Amino acid sequence: MNDQQLLRYSRQIMLPEVEIDGQQKLLAAKVLIIGMGGLGSPAALYLAAAGVGTLVITDFDSVDLSNLQRQIIHSQADIGRLKVESARDKIHALNPDCIVRALPEKLTEEALSQEIAQADLVLDCSDRFSTRFAVNQYAVQHKVPLVSGAAIQFSGQLAVFDNRLDSSPCYRCLYEESDDEALRCAENGVISPLVGIIGTMQALEAVKLLSGAGQPATGRLMLFDALTSQWRSMKLNQDPECPVCKKHQPND
Repeated sequence: MNDQQLLRYSRQIMLPEVEIDGQQKLLAAKVLIIGMGGLGSPAALYLAAAGVGTLVITDFDSVDLSNLQRQIIHSQADIGRLKVESARDKIHALNPDCIVRALPEKLTEEALSQEIAQADLVLDCSDRFSTRFAVNQYAVQHKVPLVSGAAIQFSGQLAVFDNRLDSSPCYRCLYEESDDEALRCAENGVISPLVGIIGTMQALEAVKLLSGAGQPATGRLMLFDALTSQWRSMKLNQDPECPVCKKHQPND
């Protein structure tokens, strides 16, 4: 790290759980973020601010006026622009040292697999079950940690799947494959700050996983009720019959 970086990240480096070694790990890390909407917006900004060296951001959508109620990485002037281009500009304005690869397309399964294989960690900030199941499948296959978030109406959830651990459950252990349009903000609505809470928590868990600080929320489903401002935490067990992670167990 140079002097500017030492100053920029000084408030993290002074933490005994991070120090120089943890900050160096963040600077060397590559994170793939799926979705530059309500969850991806705060997650990307905080990961860039924290010093993650490379962000690969993917979203095939353009900024719409209705997005601005919650997708804080975009602004009025960005309406009509590709979300990944708008997000890339905001990230660079915040931290010019952060390398950003913007992928303005819906990734094919092969491309998604390759991007996940090359990442140190994946953040699933998408709003479609089909995308979540595909991301989970390749994260398990390539043994890449996955931080999953979701928010709808006044309810949010967060889960960490550390696929480097044979004992970790995966997203498919938690959910059966279901209707893609069942729970989306466009059809059901969402309160504005909720996506910020969940997206920021995703960034926090990612920083912990990458730097080695603290205890990530692996094997837990964290549920947030925004109407009462209460968190609930549920233990997640690996499904012995899971069609995704079971077949990647070393003894199978």
